Amino acid sequence: MKTRAEKNRYKLKKVSTRNRLSVFKSNCHIYAQLIDDKKGATLASSASVEPKIKNQNLKKKELAELIGKDIAKKTISLGIKDVSFDRGKYKYHGLIKILAEAARNEGLNF
Repeated sequence: MKTRAEKNRYKLKKVSTRNRLSVFKSNCHIYAQLIDDKKGATLASSASVEPKIKNQNLKKKELAELIGKDIAKKTISLGIKDVSFDRGKYKYHGLIKILAEAARNEGLNF
């Protein structure tokens, strides 16, 4: 039996040739990274453990929004506007939804 994350990634890679915006969250932190699956390399990343974000003492929802905006700015600065959103093992609600909507509002398409 495949896990939710494996099923989700299989569908993304099968259907889309876009770069993948992958999201991971732990109990304390949230991470987002832009991955090029053809090269197997991370193009951009943003996380709540980065000093400029960590020092702001924000709540989790505010952190998710800030990370969504930050990863969108970094991605657009690389010249990439179209990505596929990889939510991993998480349902599309709560912090994951906040991060995705913030990235969309900054100009990313997925």
